[in-house]
Amino acid sequence: MTLKELPITGLPVGGVSPSVLVCGDPARADRIAVALDDSRLLSEKREYRAYQGSFHGVPVTVCSHGVGAPGSAVAFEELIAAGAQRIIRVGTCGGMQPDIQAGQLVIATAAVQHTGLGRELAPAGYPAAADPDVTIALRTTAEQHGMPTQSGYVLTRDAFYAGVQTADIPDYKVLSQAHVLAVEMECAALFLIGALRGIPTGAILTVDGNVLVQTESMESYQPDRAIVQAGVEAAIQIALEALRGLA
Repeated sequence: MTLKELPITGLPVGGVSPSVLVCGDPARADRIAVALDDSRLLSEKREYRAYQGSFHGVPVTVCSHGVGAPGSAVAFEELIAAGAQRIIRVGTCGGMQPDIQAGQLVIATAAVQHTGLGRELAPAGYPAAADPDVTIALRTTAEQHGMPTQSGYVLTRDAFYAGVQTADIPDYKVLSQAHVLAVEMECAALFLIGALRGIPTGAILTVDGNVLVQTESMESYQPDRAIVQAGVEAAIQIALEALRGLA
């Protein structure tokens, strides 16, 4: 019997494993799928490319979610509808502390919610927080493998490239003084949807630069550097091992 496909991602209802890894880039989904046993393409529609496989006997689904909160929220919602029971994001971020540089790893405990999506999903002041058990699993796994990480708040915002100066632009220096570790574009959406749907979520991020030194621009943004890709590979392994432990 053919499973019902969800309308935007094409994911089959009942075809997604309880343990799920998500990432922005479909090419990173390909990369994660290589680390799985017996991986196969599950679905592919728009920016959403999903694979099904297993990691040391634990069934795992991997799905890309594209860039930004609204599009990624669609993936998170439909993954949950298709069977996801825990979701970890493996992404990238820009450091917002002087000592957080390219290639380092950040485990997000919560997100400063600065997205239009968040204003529509939940009441003002509703926290965008990672699940404590998922966060502990990521932190513990990293420690067991001797991989240093920093844990704390990240900023989730909508804009990547700057527009005109407005009062709504988050001030990186002020947020840095408030001990926000990094900036990215999807964690708040994941944490909010996880909380609303009763699904534990978490995130481990590789730093691809420092926005206190150089803000986002087409000229300076270089996510494909070897030091960043090595961090991404480490984050993938930590996330997979954490899912294995949680399962």
